Amino acid sequence: MTLEDTTPETPPTRAGFIALIGEPNAGKSTLLNQMVGAKVAIVTHKVQTTRARIRGIAMDNQSQLVFVDTPGIFRPKRRLDRSMVAAAWGGASDGDIVLLLIEAHRGMTEGVESIMEQLGQIAQHTPVALVINKIDRVKAEALLALSAEMNEKFPFVQTFMISAERGHGCPGLRRWLAETLPVSPWLYPEDQIADLPMRMIAAEITREKLTLRMHEEIPYQLTVETEAWEEKDDGSARVEQVIYVARQGHKGIVLGKGGETIKAIGQAARVELEEFMGRRCHLFLQVRVRENWQDEAERFDEMGLSFRDGND
Repeated sequence: MTLEDTTPETPPTRAGFIALIGEPNAGKSTLLNQMVGAKVAIVTHKVQTTRARIRGIAMDNQSQLVFVDTPGIFRPKRRLDRSMVAAAWGGASDGDIVLLLIEAHRGMTEGVESIMEQLGQIAQHTPVALVINKIDRVKAEALLALSAEMNEKFPFVQTFMISAERGHGCPGLRRWLAETLPVSPWLYPEDQIADLPMRMIAAEITREKLTLRMHEEIPYQLTVETEAWEEKDDGSARVEQVIYVARQGHKGIVLGKGGETIKAIGQAARVELEEFMGRRCHLFLQVRVRENWQDEAERFDEMGLSFRDGND
């Protein structure tokens, strides 16, 4: 639909980008999936799992809401970390609306204060709203006190209290976003829910299963790439993926005894991929050791990150 399609009796179409920003594990990916109504972002108990800026698209009457799920903002140490933080701030700068997510039970941390300081310049030209997530973990009195404290320190245009996991408060947030976005033609087809290529979505699904299965530092020292995608005559897809790990010892852990671990990961990823695609999928996984993959520009391109932004 375009602006020309509207009449005096129908409201104009609205569209724009909504940047979700906050510390790692604040619930940005969960909120994105809740708003879109489909799983388009990786959600795990591990922090810093969102690497690329993932756009999820939701429709609300005449409004098209394009959510940008940025990596969590933290103190970067490695090149990959620095690229993730640069991607997060890039997503915030490009947004028509910025949502700062914080965890109700953690309150105003040192990291949140740092983010608010850097958001000051963005707030001069872009509406910034506060979203207090995981409200089921604290009492109402504490929520009201936290909201007052946050709004004293920053000129938020609105404050919302939600549980992204349970959906509490999300309809009101979504309605406000739909009414606040600028008047504009829709940016994507009405039935599209993400602007990531299926190859990247498939890689994210497999990486989520790896992250859930692995422990300690290994999830942050591996990446998944979809190396080949073949559409079969029977309507199914053959998908070949490579899991890159940084050390030889990690390869054995990912494979597991007798290949048990990689088999379980592949099966879980295939089931979710088939559910997402709505058709059969033949998934084949390989594990390769590339000690310096985190310093290779090609790997960053696959994750949708800028290799240059990781420079000191």
